[in-house]
Amino acid sequence: MTGYIIRRTLGSIPVVLVVAILTFSILQLAPGDAAGVIAGDEASAEEVERIRESLGLDRPFVVQFSVWAGRAAKGDLGRSLFTGHRVTTLIAARVEPTLSLTVLGLMLSVLIGVPIGGIAAWRANSGIDRTIMFASVAGFSIPGFWLGSLLIIFFAVKLGWLPAIGFVSITDDVPGFFRSMILPAASIAVSGAAIVARMTRSSMLEVLNEDYIRTARAKGLSEIAVVGRHALKAASLPVVTVIGLLLAGLLTGVVVTETVFTIPGLGRLAADAVIRRDIPVVQGVVFVIGMVVVTANLVTDITYAYLDPRIKY
Repeated sequence: MTGYIIRRTLGSIPVVLVVAILTFSILQLAPGDAAGVIAGDEASAEEVERIRESLGLDRPFVVQFSVWAGRAAKGDLGRSLFTGHRVTTLIAARVEPTLSLTVLGLMLSVLIGVPIGGIAAWRANSGIDRTIMFASVAGFSIPGFWLGSLLIIFFAVKLGWLPAIGFVSITDDVPGFFRSMILPAASIAVSGAAIVARMTRSSMLEVLNEDYIRTARAKGLSEIAVVGRHALKAASLPVVTVIGLLLAGLLTGVVVTETVFTIPGLGRLAADAVIRRDIPVVQGVVFVIGMVVVTANLVTDITYAYLDPRIKY
């Protein structure tokens, strides 16, 4: 097991390098010029060029990437072109809202999706199964920003039960933190729960038809023991895969959710930086999110080996 973890960790290094290259390259090739944005519309060409030289934007691509990658390897993602603050400082100040939203959304997706998917498989082709699958298709099809707006109108505006916008740190007020996170987490958990439910149902349908499940029932085990202890564990590998992919989807989708609910997270930071062409900030946020996705995939592979020791690469 230890050797497998070491091999998978070393195998992630080339992926990290590719993420770094793509992150830097795409933003460098994007249209627009940060120097022109900083200088303003009325600046002369000489002033714009002087700013480009001071920022190092006139250097060859390979030189710019080498400098950026060397600093990134040391934990230095540069400074904002507009505020002058370190990118790592800006990201650290926005991590808590994004991390809280992602974790809560993922937890709700799993806690809702796995049970209802298991029930749908257990009652396959019944009215319960059809209802759950219909709800899953609807939940997957609803746009997150539209659902978030509906939740705000109903629970915040009309009923007044929950705050419509904003974020409260868990270190400042625990009840206020959960109150501020319920609506945004629910808006991203609906589609996530739908995906998990459909995968859980599909995987468990195959397992429930296996011979050892019939043997377990023939021995007189309860349905709860058969479905929960035997079938669900055997069907967990595809579900774990979906959960790992879902985490990546939630991280990339928080931009819209944070904008709808005015949450000061990494999504808002990246959106504001894109508008201002603050390239170091955008590169830093995208690179950090990419690293989290790579780590999530690594954890998913390690979880495979834990759930099924037969898995070897």
